Amino acid sequence: MKEHSQEIDLEKERQDILKAYKGLLRASKSIRNREDTRMIRKAFDVAVDAHKDMRRKSGEPYIFHPIAVARICAEEMGLGATAIVCALLHDTVEDTHMTLNDIEELFGLKARTIINGLTKIPEVFDENISIQAENFRKLILTISDDLRVAFIKIADRLHNMRTLDSMRPDKQLKIASETEFLYAPLAHRLGFNAIKNEFEEIIFKYKEPEIYTQLEQKLEKTAAVRNRFIRQFSLPIKQKLEEEGYSFSIKARTKSIPSIFKKIQNKNVTFDEIYDIFAIRIIFDTPLVKEKSDAWKIYSVVTDYYQPNPDRLRDWISIPKANGYESLHTTVMSPSGKWVEVQIRSKRMDEIAEKGYAAHWKYKENKSTESTFDRWIGEIRELLENPNSDAEEFINEFKLNLFSDEIYIFTPKGDLRVLPKNSTTLDFAFDIHTDIGLSCIGAKVNSKLMPLSHVLKSGDQVEILRSNKQKPKEDWLKFVATARAKSKIKSALKDEQKRIAADGKEILQRKLSQMKVNFSSENIASIEKFFGIKGATELYFQIAKGKLNLSKLRELKVDNKTFVLPKPKTETKETDFVEIMTAVDQKKDTIVIGDDFKEFEYKLANCCNPIPGDRVFGFITVSEGIKIHRTNCPNATQLMSNYAYRVLKAQWKSDRIRERLCGLLITGIDDMGIVNNMTNIISMQHEVNMKSISFESNDGIFEGKIMLYVYDTEHLDELILKFEQIDGVKSVERI
Repeated sequence: MKEHSQEIDLEKERQDILKAYKGLLRASKSIRNREDTRMIRKAFDVAVDAHKDMRRKSGEPYIFHPIAVARICAEEMGLGATAIVCALLHDTVEDTHMTLNDIEELFGLKARTIINGLTKIPEVFDENISIQAENFRKLILTISDDLRVAFIKIADRLHNMRTLDSMRPDKQLKIASETEFLYAPLAHRLGFNAIKNEFEEIIFKYKEPEIYTQLEQKLEKTAAVRNRFIRQFSLPIKQKLEEEGYSFSIKARTKSIPSIFKKIQNKNVTFDEIYDIFAIRIIFDTPLVKEKSDAWKIYSVVTDYYQPNPDRLRDWISIPKANGYESLHTTVMSPSGKWVEVQIRSKRMDEIAEKGYAAHWKYKENKSTESTFDRWIGEIRELLENPNSDAEEFINEFKLNLFSDEIYIFTPKGDLRVLPKNSTTLDFAFDIHTDIGLSCIGAKVNSKLMPLSHVLKSGDQVEILRSNKQKPKEDWLKFVATARAKSKIKSALKDEQKRIAADGKEILQRKLSQMKVNFSSENIASIEKFFGIKGATELYFQIAKGKLNLSKLRELKVDNKTFVLPKPKTETKETDFVEIMTAVDQKKDTIVIGDDFKEFEYKLANCCNPIPGDRVFGFITVSEGIKIHRTNCPNATQLMSNYAYRVLKAQWKSDRIRERLCGLLITGIDDMGIVNNMTNIISMQHEVNMKSISFESNDGIFEGKIMLYVYDTEHLDELILKFEQIDGVKSVERI
C-alpha cells in the first residue's frame, strides 16, 4: 500500500514537472521557432535525466529550479532560445555526470562557452583568498565574452532569492549579502530595474525582518486611500490624452520597502511624511521618431493640470542613463497639497527599463545606448587585462563600474562623455586616454584653472592640461572615482616601482658580493624575513629608496655563503586561523556568547559594538581569533559575501552578560531644559552608566551625542523611547 502511494506521488511530480515545462513554452512563445522548440525540448530532457535523483532543500525535485530560471530568462528578461537552453542546463556540469564536452556535442560551442561561464570554480580551501571573489571574477571574465552569462546568473540568483524560505537562517543571510554585494548592482547596471528592486526587497526582508514587516503593514493599511487618490489624480490626464488620440496606459508604482526605509533614515522623516510613496507612470505607444516629441506633449498635458517643481525635472530621454534607461520624470503638486512623481515613457522605453539590455536586441535602431553599454563592457575588458590585480581588488574595482548615478561632461570641442558621480578632472583625463591621464597636471573647468582632484558636476566643459615631466603618484588613488583610472594608475605605479626596484637589486648584489654571500633565492627570502618585507620587488624598491640599512645584515650568521636566520621564539598567530578552521563545523557549531567556545577566544567587534539582543554572527579572522559582528554591521555584507566559509552562527546566552558601550545621536529643537531632562532620565535608569555627552546647537536645532553602557537591546530601546517622549526631540538613532 505504502509503495503504491509513493508511486502516486512520483506520478504527480512527473505531471507537475511537465506542467512547469509547458509554462516555460508558453512564456517563450513569441521568441522561438520550430528549431528553437526542438532544442529547448532536448535541453529539458537532458536536464530531467541529469538531475533525476536530486532534490532541493525544500524537498521538491531539483529540475523545478532550472525550469524556473529558464522561465525568468524568457518571461522577465525577454531572452531567446540559446539562453533558455543554457538556463535549463546551467547546473548540469557542476552538479551531475555531464561534462562541457557533452554540452558542446549536444548543443554547440556557444552553449559550452555560456555554461562554462556559469560553472563555479572548484572551492579550494585557502584562508588568503576569497572563494566568492574568484567565482565573481570568473563570472565577469565571461560577461565580456557573452552577456547571456550574466543574464542567466541573475535569473538563477533571482529564483534562489524567491525560494530563500527553505534555507537555514545563516544561509539566508549569506545569500542575501552576496546578492547585495554583487548581483543587485549588476542587475541595475544591466538595466533590469524590476529584478534589481525585487532583489533589494528580499535582501531587506531577511536582513531587517522587523522593520520590513512594520513597513509592509503600513503600506497595506494605506493602500485603499492611496488607490483612491491615484484614481482622482489620473482622471483629468486620462481624459485629455484620450481626447488627443494617444494610445497609452497609466500605472501606479509603489516605492519599494527598502527605498522607503532609506528615505526615512536619510531625510529624517516618518512614514507619513514621505510624499513620494508612489509614482504615476504614463506609458504611450508611438513610432520611434515621434517618441521624444510625444513625451514632451504629454508632459505639457500633465503640467496644464498640476504645477511642476522645476528642480525635480529629469530628462533621461535626451541623454539616457549609461544602463540604457530612458524616461522623462517630473514632480507635480496635486490639489490636496501632495507632491506626486510622474514618469513619462514610450512602450519601448518601458520594456528597456524593465528588461534591461536584453531588450536592446529587439530595438537595434537605438545605437546611442548600445555604444554607452559597449563602452562599459570595454572598461571591464581593460580591467581584465591588468595582470597584477588579485581577485578581491578586481571585484572592488569592478563594483566601481556598477555606478548608479552619472554625470555628463563636455570636451572642449563639445563631445559628451558619461562618468560616474564624484569623478574628478583626473578621471576625465583617463576617460579620454591613458597617456592623457598619466601626463595630466590640471584642467580648465569652464575656463577656470582647477587641480587634478577637482570634483566635476554635470554640464562642466573640461580641457586637460599636460606635461611630459608628470609622473603618476600614489596620492592619485585617493581621489579618483572610476575603475579605469584606478586600474591605470596602479599599473603605472607598479611599472615605476619595477624600474626603481632594478636599481635596488644592483645595490643588493654589490652588498652581498662584499659580504661574500651568494645572491640566491634562498638568501633573498632570508633577507625578506629579516626585514619583515613581503616579496623581492618590494625589498629591492625599499633598498633603492634608502629605507633599509643593509649594514644590519652583518648581524646574521653566515654558513657556507648562506644566511642562517635565528629560530622564532613563539609561533605566530597565523596558526590560530588554521587551528580554528579545522576545529569548527560551520554548519553545526554555534557560539553562545557568554560561554566558552571550544577553547577559542572570541571578541565583540569594535566596528558595530554588538549588545545582547542584537542579531549576530561569528567571523574567523586571520590573526585575531573570532570576532562577533551584528548582522547589520557595515562590514557584514562583505564578510558574508566574500568569506562565507569563515562565518559561524552565534547567539546570546539568555542571562545578561556585561554592559557594553553604545552611542545615541539625538536631534531636535533647542530648548533650555532639554539636556537636563536627558541627564535626569539617564540617572533614573537602573544600571545605565554614562561615559560622555556632547551637544551642539545651530540655528535653533541641537544635535547631541551620548555614549552609555547598556546591557542589551531591550534596555537600550526602553531608554530611546523615554528620550523620544521629551518635548522638542525629533529623532533618536543608535550610532
